[in-house]
Amino acid sequence: MEHNEEDLHSVRITARGPKAAIEADGRRVDPGAFKGYTISHHEGKSPQVVLYAGDYTKTVFEGFARVAVADASNPGPAAAVFLSAIDAEELERAALARSDLGTGPRSLTEAMLTQLQEWARGL
Repeated sequence: MEHNEEDLHSVRITARGPKAAIEADGRRVDPGAFKGYTISHHEGKSPQVVLYAGDYTKTVFEGFARVAVADASNPGPAAAVFLSAIDAEELERAALARSDLGTGPRSLTEAMLTQLQEWARGL
C-alpha cells in the first residue's frame, strides 16, 4: 500500500529484553494494548510497523492513522493439511528409529511429536 508523505507517522520503539516501549508521533502507546510488533522496510517503500493487538479491552487509537493492527492467524487449517499428508506407517518407523527414543511412558508419543516437528521444519 502506498502512502503520501503526510500519512507517515513518527515511531520509536525501545526494546529492553522481553519488553518494549512504543511511541507514535511522540505519544506513548499503552504497553498492555499490544502483544507484539513487526517492522519491515523494503527498498523504495516507506517502513511499516505492524502492531499485534493484545487481549486489552479498552484500547484507544487517538490520532493514529494508517497503523496496521494484525491478528495472529489460526494455524489449525495449515496443521490439518500437514498432518493429513503424513503416512502413519512412515511416522511410526521414523519415531521408532530415533536415537532419542526413550523407554518410559509416553516416550513413543514424544518421539512421534518430535519427528512431526522436525518434518514441519523441513528437517
